[in-house]
Amino acid sequence: MTADQLFRQITLKRSFLCIGLDSDITRIPAHFSKAEYPLFEFNRSIIDITHDYAVAYKLNTAFYECHGEKGWKQLEITVDYIKNNHPDIFVIADAKRGDIGNTAKKYAEAFFGRMNCDAVTLSPYMGSDSVAPFLDFKDKWAILLALTSNPGAADFQLGRFEGDALLFESVIEKSKMWGTTDNIMYVIGATRADTLIKVRQLVPEHFLLIPGVGAQGGDLTEVAACGFNKRCGLLVNVSRSVIFAKGASHKDAVLEVTMALHQEMKKILGEKLV
Repeated sequence: MTADQLFRQITLKRSFLCIGLDSDITRIPAHFSKAEYPLFEFNRSIIDITHDYAVAYKLNTAFYECHGEKGWKQLEITVDYIKNNHPDIFVIADAKRGDIGNTAKKYAEAFFGRMNCDAVTLSPYMGSDSVAPFLDFKDKWAILLALTSNPGAADFQLGRFEGDALLFESVIEKSKMWGTTDNIMYVIGATRADTLIKVRQLVPEHFLLIPGVGAQGGDLTEVAACGFNKRCGLLVNVSRSVIFAKGASHKDAVLEVTMALHQEMKKILGEKLV
């Protein structure tokens, strides 16, 4: 999927919502546990409820890998389900890989060749040769960790590197030369929305994946105010507050939260996009 195609979906759906399928087996409703593939059945229910409002789904691979072969299969069939039924939705493997040489190449083959994901999250801290194999795949994306939403991000990402530049700023400045606005985007945590102003100075045209809205306390309006560009340029990920929404009916609760996010995004897009 190209940046043009992604932006087209944003304008068609009036949404820049990415839903994180962080499908924790200990938190899914009990009736799904009776299925042969409980994580997949849970994911399918979320997708069926939300696909009209989401432009992307992000699958955190840890919630599947921890179950071994059966978990990996459920990851694959979830991706297949999205691709077969909603081919215009952007699929992100949130794998946070970071290695070099043949290892990086095999990771790229796994997520892009075997699974047909549109994007994979990567740590760029081993340098350009840890990212290059992913950029060899046409219309696929490397999503580079730049400034994450966790407290430990301050340990390194907010440290000084060259002159007055923070480390995450130097990472963005260097890595944006490795690819294009059609195959590199960046993770910037919503809990650090004020830093989006600086990020936009460094990469005004790139898409940004923004986790941290919802359960982690990030504010959607603030993120949009600081991070929007002329083509939106944002995928705001919401995971737990959507997929584990509480109510008498899980389906109704998920739909209610999703529609509220969609209405807010629709309003923002109406105000910001000419």
